[in-house]
Amino acid sequence: MGGRQRPPGARTPRQGRPAGGGRVNARAEIARLEGYLAWEAEVAAAERDARAFAGQFPWLPAAERESLEQAYAADRLRYAEEVVDRAVERCRRLAARYRSECRRICARWAALCLSVTLAAALFAVVPAALRA
Repeated sequence: MGGRQRPPGARTPRQGRPAGGGRVNARAEIARLEGYLAWEAEVAAAERDARAFAGQFPWLPAAERESLEQAYAADRLRYAEEVVDRAVERCRRLAARYRSECRRICARWAALCLSVTLAAALFAVVPAALRA
């Protein structure tokens, strides 16, 4: 088949230096490697399925069958890329939602702790003030 499309995460090159000076974030690099391997597996599956699909048309000339394989594989990879893009966007939206929810819960927890501390201080100070 023709040239392979780049995986969705590889569309934009990385800018700048890695975080932490010259050290490489191992988790990020492992995730990047996993993404690359998953995409290569998707490319291989698309090419395999394209060959199987085009094989159903033995009367087509070899050039047309090759063209059909390329179109099938390209369409499938385009769809896979759209699925990945939607999943990434959904993850980003959920992360933003969970961050804001976490901030809200932390603020409520801090307010509760402050209220309990003030109430305890008042219960300790007021009886002593009333006795005096």
